[in-house]
Amino acid sequence: MHRPVASGPFHTRQKLRRKLRQREKSRATKLHATTLSGKGKFTLHVRQILAALLVIALPGSALAACSTDQQQVGAGFIVVQNSEPQSPLYTTDTNETGGGDILRMLYSGLVRYDTDGSMILDHAAEIKPNEDSTHFDITLKPGWTFHNGEPVTAQSYIDAWNYAAYGPNLQKQQSFFANVQGFDAVSGEKATEKTLSGLKKVDDLRFTVDLTNPDSSFPLSLGYVAFMPLPKAAFEDKKAFGEHPIGNGPYKMAEGRAWLHNNQLTVVRNDDFAGEHKARNNGLVYRFYSDVDTAYADLQAGRLDTLPRTIPPTALASFQTDFPDSSANVPTSSSQYFAIPRNLPGFSGEEGKLRRQAISMAIDRKLITEKIFFDTRTPAREFSSLTLGDLDPNVPGQEVLEYNPKKARQLWAEANKIAPFTGSFDIAYNADGGHQQWVEAVTNMIGETLGIDSHGKAYPTFKQLRDEISNETITSGYRTGWAADYPSVANYMIPQFVTGGSSNDNHYSNPEFDKLIQEAASAKSADDAKPIYVKAQSVLMEDLPAIPLWYPNASVAWNPKLRNAVVMWDGILDYPMIEKD
Repeated sequence: MHRPVASGPFHTRQKLRRKLRQREKSRATKLHATTLSGKGKFTLHVRQILAALLVIALPGSALAACSTDQQQVGAGFIVVQNSEPQSPLYTTDTNETGGGDILRMLYSGLVRYDTDGSMILDHAAEIKPNEDSTHFDITLKPGWTFHNGEPVTAQSYIDAWNYAAYGPNLQKQQSFFANVQGFDAVSGEKATEKTLSGLKKVDDLRFTVDLTNPDSSFPLSLGYVAFMPLPKAAFEDKKAFGEHPIGNGPYKMAEGRAWLHNNQLTVVRNDDFAGEHKARNNGLVYRFYSDVDTAYADLQAGRLDTLPRTIPPTALASFQTDFPDSSANVPTSSSQYFAIPRNLPGFSGEEGKLRRQAISMAIDRKLITEKIFFDTRTPAREFSSLTLGDLDPNVPGQEVLEYNPKKARQLWAEANKIAPFTGSFDIAYNADGGHQQWVEAVTNMIGETLGIDSHGKAYPTFKQLRDEISNETITSGYRTGWAADYPSVANYMIPQFVTGGSSNDNHYSNPEFDKLIQEAASAKSADDAKPIYVKAQSVLMEDLPAIPLWYPNASVAWNPKLRNAVVMWDGILDYPMIEKD
C-alpha cells in the first residue's frame, strides 16, 4: 500500500521546520553529551573488538543496578517500560515512540490494525472511495464520546486535521495532510486559509475528504495517531491539554497528576469506551527507565510486566530461557539506521556521498547481528521492512549495504581527493536504549577499515538525543530508527525521505525520489506500486540519506502471570486484551 506524497513549496516547508526547531530549542534543556568511548587511535582487529564487546553482552555480566523509584501500582494494572515523551502529548505534534505509544492507547480513530497489520474499521462505519481514490465518503458509528463526555463527531476529525495542517500552528505531523485538497493554502508560514478545502462536513456522523492526488491506501493510514479526533478542550489550552490529554480511546489519563515526568505515566480503563477493543485490565503504568538492563532486572523481579521492543543486548542470548512461556522473537515492521547531518564537515555534495557509501560498506552487518544480537536482527537490504506486503526487497544499488572493506577504502580515498578528512567520525546514541554495544562495534569497524578515529557518543536519554536532532545542534552522526505507523512501504518513505516530510530530520530532498513516490501513491494496487517503490529506493541507495543497518525482531518478554499477551504486527503487545489478576 502507499501514502500521498508531501506537496507544497519546499522553501515554505523548510521555513516551518526552522520555526519548529526554534520552538523545540526554547523547550529543551541543554545537556552536554558524554562520550563513553576513548579517544585513542583504534588498532584492534574487528573480531577482537566483538569478542571484547561480548563480555559486556553475555548474560549475567552486567553490573547490578537499582530499579527505578517504584510508585504504588494498583491491582490489575500492567506496568510497561517506556521512554519519557519528547514533547507534550498532542496527537498532531508527536512523532516519536515514547509519546506515540501512549497516545495510541488514549485515542481510537477511524480504523485500527489487527495483529497481522490488516485494517479493521473502528469508529468508521464505512469509508467509501470514488473510482480513482481521490474522494472518500466517511460515515461514523454513533454513540462515541471523549473522556470528558463530549460527543465525537465529524467536526472532531475536521477540527483536528485542520489544526495539524495550518502552518502557523507548527505541528510536527503536518505533512500527513499534504495530499488533502487546500493544503498549499493553509500550510505556509503566511497561510492564506485556515481550513483545508478538501474536508467537508455532511452531518454529525459523516464527512468527506478530497485528495489532490489519487491514493488507494489513504484509509490504511487513518489508524495513525496524527489522524485522531480532538475535543474542543484541545484548542483552548494546548499546554494543559498536552500534559493531561482528553482522548476517546480504551484508556484515559488517571485523575490528578497522571504524568510524573522522567518517572512514569498512568492511564486507567475507560469504562465508557464505545469501541469493540475494550480494555480487559484496569490500566497501564508507563515507567520511564534510564537503562534497559535495569528494566530487564525489574521484569525478572516482577516489578515490571513487559519490556516491549527493547530487550537489552545483555539479555538477548537468554531472555527466551528466562521467560520460556512468556516471550517472543518474531519479525516486526521496523528498521534501524544511523544518519549523518549534511552540514557536518566533509559530508556535503559529492564528497559526502562518497563518504556515506564508504562508511556503509565498512560495516559487517551480518557479523554484528550474529555476535551481538544473537540473530534477533536481520541485516538490512533496503530502507523499509521485509514484513510489508507491498515491498520488493530486490533494489538496484543495494550492494552499498554489503560489507566490502576494499571498496570502502577506495571510496574514502576518492573523497579525500576532493578534501582531506580531519577529526573523528562519531555516532550519537541514547544510553537508555541498549545501543552502546552495537554503536561501539560499528564505529570500531569504521575506524579500522577507513583508518580514522571513530567513536560512540552517549546521550543519557532518548529525549535528550531527539532534542539535539530536532534543534539541529547535533555535531555527529546519530542512531535512528523507524517503527511503522501503519503497514506500508510508503510510511517508511514519505515521513523520512520525501521533501519536507514530518520526520525528514536531515532535510533530504531529491525531486526524482519525490516524483516516484507520487507515482507509487497513484498506483491502483499494491502490486502496481511495488516496482515504483523499487525505483524510488534505488535513488536512496545512491544518496544514502540514512544508512540502513538491520531489521529488529520483536524480541519481547512479559510477566508469565499475564494472560492473553499477544505481540502485534509492530512489535508491542496488544495491551487492551491483556488480563492480570
